[in-house]
Amino acid sequence: MISIFINDHPIYLTSSLEHQSEKYFYRYKDVDIYSLVEKLELGNLEWVYLFHNDLNELKQYFMDQFQVVKAAGGKVFNVKNEVLFIYRENKWDLPKGKIEKNETVEQAALREVEEETGVKNLIIKKPIETTYHIFKRKNKYQIKLTYWFEMETDFADELHPQLEEGITRVEWLNHKQTSEAMKNTYANIKLLLQIID
Repeated sequence: MISIFINDHPIYLTSSLEHQSEKYFYRYKDVDIYSLVEKLELGNLEWVYLFHNDLNELKQYFMDQFQVVKAAGGKVFNVKNEVLFIYRENKWDLPKGKIEKNETVEQAALREVEEETGVKNLIIKKPIETTYHIFKRKNKYQIKLTYWFEMETDFADELHPQLEEGITRVEWLNHKQTSEAMKNTYANIKLLLQIID
């Protein structure tokens, strides 16, 4: 199953019929994708299941409905096993950003983490997940596909939020502080934290 969020309301792409008794379970060609997205954005629906027996085909069909923006970012651990967070638009988030031309996803993830936080000496340990969320730009829905990596660093100097990107704070959070931050973050970030923790 693939989870795609709009305003933290999920669209679940599934090849399983186990959820077919759900109220908002649809075979993917029986519904208008844009109409469903609008209803989710307005809060008229809490969630939706879209079904097709071939998950890869369903994902491709869904992605083809939108302009795709590709990004990369990291969940970064320091030597104290704390996690690097940014604070932007009154929410806790993990550092990430758009992949530039002629840049690999790994290069983009390392660059974005450093630019948004000032943290150096980053080492990628492994890829962890790809997340999806839908947003509106110039009255058109787009889908952001973000590649995430688990990273580590021995960096212990001052953190520098990238103010021009709207980041007002950068902090290392321990396990207890991370749990508190999860009360004010995005659904995709909660998914990432569950994957690693």
